[in-house]
Amino acid sequence: MRLRTLTALAGALTLSLVTGCAQGGGTGASSNTVTYWLWDANQLPAYQACAKGFEKENPGLDVRITQLGWSDYWTKLTAGFIAGTQPDVFTDHIQNFGQFADLLVLEPLDDLGIDDSAYQPGLAANWIGKDGHRYGAPKDWDTVALFYNARMTADAGLAPEELNSLSWNPEDGGTFEKAIAHLTIDRNGRRGDEPGFDRHHVKVYGLATGGGGYGDGQTQWSNFAASAGWNYLDKARWGTKYQYDSRTFQSVIKWYFGLAKKGYMPPLTDYNVQSNQQNTQIAAGKAATAFDGAWMISTYAGFKGKDIRTALTPAGPTGKRATMMNGLADSITKASKNKAGARKWVSYLASDACQKVVGRYGAVFPATPAGTEAAVAAYRKKGIDVSSFTEPVADKKRFRTFSYPIASYSADMKALMQPAMEDIYGNGKPVSSLDETNDQINLILSQ
Repeated sequence: MRLRTLTALAGALTLSLVTGCAQGGGTGASSNTVTYWLWDANQLPAYQACAKGFEKENPGLDVRITQLGWSDYWTKLTAGFIAGTQPDVFTDHIQNFGQFADLLVLEPLDDLGIDDSAYQPGLAANWIGKDGHRYGAPKDWDTVALFYNARMTADAGLAPEELNSLSWNPEDGGTFEKAIAHLTIDRNGRRGDEPGFDRHHVKVYGLATGGGGYGDGQTQWSNFAASAGWNYLDKARWGTKYQYDSRTFQSVIKWYFGLAKKGYMPPLTDYNVQSNQQNTQIAAGKAATAFDGAWMISTYAGFKGKDIRTALTPAGPTGKRATMMNGLADSITKASKNKAGARKWVSYLASDACQKVVGRYGAVFPATPAGTEAAVAAYRKKGIDVSSFTEPVADKKRFRTFSYPIASYSADMKALMQPAMEDIYGNGKPVSSLDETNDQINLILSQ
């Protein structure tokens, strides 16, 4: 059913592009206007500032920015590709790149002269398609760290130094699980590592839940799987086989979701992507720690009356700490009505001229080193230490950074992995069930 849906969508998109049905009437595009979409409201002021700088350097060109919420953004963008209401330029996410590349809705950007060495390692290379063409200009990056309530950790006798030196393994969880257990408190005041602990009536969980993690587990289990030496695919980019049937991966997942069975992490029923994410649990005092991304730094820092800090991800069986390093990009739509203006805008977005401006707003880490430095300085002025996010990028000996899985049919992978992971987490299905799911995904990938 999913394959049939994808084929139908691909056919509709190809038809609109080939026949010229997409007129772009809803975009407001013209030879004097470049339409640009993004989803993050926190970044809107920074890009409005970039637009002013761009317009000053390019008299006669105006940038019209539209900001939409995450879910509405992708729904409207996908519909826009079919209806002809797509923007000239949009903020692209690597998890959707494979699907968009398959559907031929992105404009090649080879002529922009993007130099990999001008950006943080790996960011530019991720946006090269299977055909060898570039489809995205590096925009920003993020990593994942452990946010924690400093009062709760202090009450538990855990110093910041201890939290930054935790390690784990899939057999007994190591010092990480011991810390999470000790931070968990039941309704009678007993900690998770004390006799008589009631796992069925927990007041404060040691670790917040981010749900099942779909097929990437970015802020859930990805750092554990990677620090155990596992890879999503048989190749770093455009792999031909997923590896969810790996015994290493399945041992990680069994241990990770097992934290909920022990009462150290909330059950799946407590998680809601709209109203009860990790940061919500921390804000409400229902959890002491949470794995979350750099894009959430300002959110956690803004919790009134709470001292929220960050620690490095725990070291795994390989001896290294690991974190996904995701990087967004700016892409031009194939049906853009102002490709010349769009190319100028994307080039400007990827330049230090814009990236340093964005960095000074302290909302995200821009892709260029100079932009990153500006962001670090901006966070420092706010009294926020972001070293837990920047250290993994700077120190490859101690840390492993890795990307989202980049492959075709990414939406189909997600559609299959979401219920599979939720069945394991919420319904106690054995991790060996991932063998069948992996076979289904790879069958689609082989098409």
